[in-house]
Amino acid sequence: MIKLLLAWRYFIRRPISILAVMAVTLCVFIVLVVMTVMNGLVRDFKQKNHDYAGDCVITSDSLVGFAYYEEFMDLLNQQPFVEAVSPVAKGVGLVHIKQFNWETGIEIHGIDPVLHSKATNFADTLHYQRKSPENVFQLPSNPQQVGCVTGIEVIPLGRRSSDGTYRYPPSPMQLELLISGFPLNMRGGLVRAGTDLVSTKSFTYCDDSHSELVKVDGAVVYVPLEQAQILCGMDSPVKRISSLNIRFTEATTVRSGVNQVRQLWQDYVAQNSDKPGADLFANVRVQSWQENRRSIIAPMEKEQMMMTMLFLMLGVITVFIVFVVMYMIISHKSKDIGILKSIGLPVSGILWLFQLFAVFIGLIGALMGSVSGWIFLYKINAIEDWLYEHYNWQLWDRTVYAIGDIPNHVEPDVLAVIIVSAVLACMIGAMVPGLQAARKKPVRVLQVNQL
Repeated sequence: MIKLLLAWRYFIRRPISILAVMAVTLCVFIVLVVMTVMNGLVRDFKQKNHDYAGDCVITSDSLVGFAYYEEFMDLLNQQPFVEAVSPVAKGVGLVHIKQFNWETGIEIHGIDPVLHSKATNFADTLHYQRKSPENVFQLPSNPQQVGCVTGIEVIPLGRRSSDGTYRYPPSPMQLELLISGFPLNMRGGLVRAGTDLVSTKSFTYCDDSHSELVKVDGAVVYVPLEQAQILCGMDSPVKRISSLNIRFTEATTVRSGVNQVRQLWQDYVAQNSDKPGADLFANVRVQSWQENRRSIIAPMEKEQMMMTMLFLMLGVITVFIVFVVMYMIISHKSKDIGILKSIGLPVSGILWLFQLFAVFIGLIGALMGSVSGWIFLYKINAIEDWLYEHYNWQLWDRTVYAIGDIPNHVEPDVLAVIIVSAVLACMIGAMVPGLQAARKKPVRVLQVNQL
């Protein structure tokens, strides 16, 4: 108890300890704010990719796709751990808008909107038909015309405002899109020869898809599954698709569900290995959503890791500051140390005395930094809005980055790690000066010429 009281007395009686507390406070504040924002961005980005892909994806590495998927879909739908399965036919193509005399390259995604909305969050990305995705490709004014859904950035309508929101007209614009695909046969060659290599069909723009994934929203056009199969040559000699997106029940973990689907797929491939076109099964992979979207997620995870490593350097700064403060305090407390050792306080007792002093510095500084960081994060979006309103400044330009509000949810485990790390950094900084003080000889310290 006496060591605790002495450590507290040293802490409140030495003004220089305020310097160490403020250093810890500043470091904790910076790390908490940056890590909360960065972790929030990565977490939201992963969730968007999860929503886009579903829980599991059976996908082909080839543009040709794979056949005999309908029987396997029936098999999956019979499994108690599977909630929904959605077939998707993918291909590359061109889109031309007559009204604008404008064209660009696109990715063609053929889907069944009802099944795809059950397996992914496709319905939630729509604007006009969010509550009725089954009608998304239907045009009441012209039942003969086929509708399509474009990524919100595919058509350059300039609807995104400077704050990141999109302006929508009351109803979809009547735009005619000529979509051309390059049909491939089962061997990967062009179906057609000569000059007429592409397959073109007219669609009417009927809705936007806003997945908040830049590469998806700027390149993908969704059309009915049968139409995509025709455009990409997947309609003959047997129907083919590029992937199956699967959603598991809530009680099923992604890992266990993927393992079960992988086993079912291996058995299914073995049973159908003698059918025409079965060689395409060699290009098919059963992946979790993380594996399927790894090339998209990995760069952001690396940035998060690099940011974490950089801010670990702040811990080094804290250690150095505490070291200097403790060294200065000990140099002025030689008499106290000599008296404590002369009355029998062991070396470990002296060391723990100054370690407790460091704990007070780290704990109080960490608490002050945490509270101030939490308050700043709570107000961070309001602060950014005020800065944009008065000075036209944003942390991220919303016309460039697909970011809404700045993430500001403080995770308790991250906060706990930061506080513990701050206290440990202070204890490390106090270790060498504490050992130096513990090794002082009372006879030399209490000499008359040393007092």
